[in-house]
Amino acid sequence: MAGLMAAGCTTDGEKPDGKGGKGTTASPAEAPATAPPTTAPTPTPTELDFTPDPKRAPKTAAEARRLALATVAGPDAWAPGYVERTPHLSDPDYWPVLGATCSWETGPRPADVLASVTAYSELPAVDGKGVLRVAATVTVHRTESDADWEMASTLEEALRCPDQKLRDGERITGLMSLGNPFGVGGNATADDSLREGGTYLNDAVEGKQFYSWYQSRIGQVTVATVVKGAPGYAELNDGAATGTSQAQVRALVTMLDRVKNELEVQS
Repeated sequence: MAGLMAAGCTTDGEKPDGKGGKGTTASPAEAPATAPPTTAPTPTPTELDFTPDPKRAPKTAAEARRLALATVAGPDAWAPGYVERTPHLSDPDYWPVLGATCSWETGPRPADVLASVTAYSELPAVDGKGVLRVAATVTVHRTESDADWEMASTLEEALRCPDQKLRDGERITGLMSLGNPFGVGGNATADDSLREGGTYLNDAVEGKQFYSWYQSRIGQVTVATVVKGAPGYAELNDGAATGTSQAQVRALVTMLDRVKNELEVQS
């Protein structure tokens, strides 16, 4: 995930091929002795490029919901072709809880969470491919420590329940998770990040599909993107348009940038 996130943040430039233009050909005796060009290594960032402004930090549920709605990634943040699902936004009081039997249920929103919004999008079925369902979530906590605890809890869920029931007819199995705080594993975009992956099983869809969850934290805010695979789609981008990782990272990084714009000190 960290490598993908780094790639998601640096797609604007064009990669040089290191070759010069062709001119007249000189003889060996005439050819100037020039040293090959060298490329300076990209410096490794030592701290996150983000300075929060305490005055802009949401302190009420209303402020937090405004930030979440302004930040959450809709279909345009994923890639061309994605559209809104119906309903597009989660209920304001919706909060998922992983129960003791490893089944996801709806529970009360924790006291440390000011607001949470999930936006549901999809790629419609086309050219023999299935419906690819994705979602993006923004959760605004009361404190940075509360948000950090959510990250730790998410990592623990895959260890506690590698097989989980999402709802009737939908399951994820073989889950594994990996966390990367800032500066580790190439994470240069967030205070903390994690990736969870496994196999997605849907009784209405033939075969096994991939499941991918990315989550990052900026201060008191966590953002997450999830993809539930569908027939005809590959998780990794191998040069084909059917890969989904790039779109998932793009949506995640878009939300991280929006959080920074909402909370950082204004110059």
